[in-house]
Amino acid sequence: MTPIRTIAFVGLGNMGTPMAAQLAAKGFALTLYDRRPEAVNLFVAANGGCAAVSIVDAARGADVAIVSLPDDAVVRDVVLGSGGLGEVMMQGAIIIDMSTSNPNSTIEIGAELAKRGLRYVDAPVTGGVVFAKDATLDVLAGGSDEDVARCAPIFAAVGRHVFRCGALGSGHALKALANYVNACALINVVEALAIGRKFGLDSAVMADGLMDMCTGRQHPLEKKVIPQVLTHNFTTNMALGLIAKDVSIAADFGRSIGAITPLADRVKEIWRTAEAKFG
Repeated sequence: MTPIRTIAFVGLGNMGTPMAAQLAAKGFALTLYDRRPEAVNLFVAANGGCAAVSIVDAARGADVAIVSLPDDAVVRDVVLGSGGLGEVMMQGAIIIDMSTSNPNSTIEIGAELAKRGLRYVDAPVTGGVVFAKDATLDVLAGGSDEDVARCAPIFAAVGRHVFRCGALGSGHALKALANYVNACALINVVEALAIGRKFGLDSAVMADGLMDMCTGRQHPLEKKVIPQVLTHNFTTNMALGLIAKDVSIAADFGRSIGAITPLADRVKEIWRTAEAKFG
């Protein structure tokens, strides 16, 4: 397996900058491009590497190109557009999309690149800017086994762990689902705290209690989904009707004291519907 020596890095935003800095610190030769020349110049002054005046300039002769961009529309333009990575990179080179992109678009881009003799890997990361700065990101890798294995030194330079998700697009799919779960959980927690505050509960007391009662071994993923749903052993010590009742209490008393409870109302409806259907 030919070692990766030169990397074209496109996109020096909040995540791209610290990831590129880790690669530079670990000895990779970087040529960098961003639509803001000042961002590139600041990076080179602080971390080394070569500034590129265009995407073509960055990609010429590179073993691998990494893109860290806002969305899949921008990725598609940078990779497949006129003057994009797909026009200049050598056959057999790998393009890695470390953005959070639509997995369907990722599959389409990969199919087009394959016609040009180029490889494609999706490798979004989790952990945010804080973990990007200390290289403890988790990398969600999708693509062929050979391509992901070849990119392993890059992933090791920016993260602590690589989750091998499956075929091309699977990394982006899992990242989107993880963000969806986290976004729902954030609304859930904030809504619960708001209801509690209106009732007169102390925020710190609620936070401590919810930490003990809703995370770790008490989180439904660990407590119910993995041991019961994934094993098709749908047994639990709590009846469906009791969950529906408890959710109804939270939604109803929240509304009675004037709290805004859109998520609680919808969850109540889902559980009551399930109770009516399954008993």
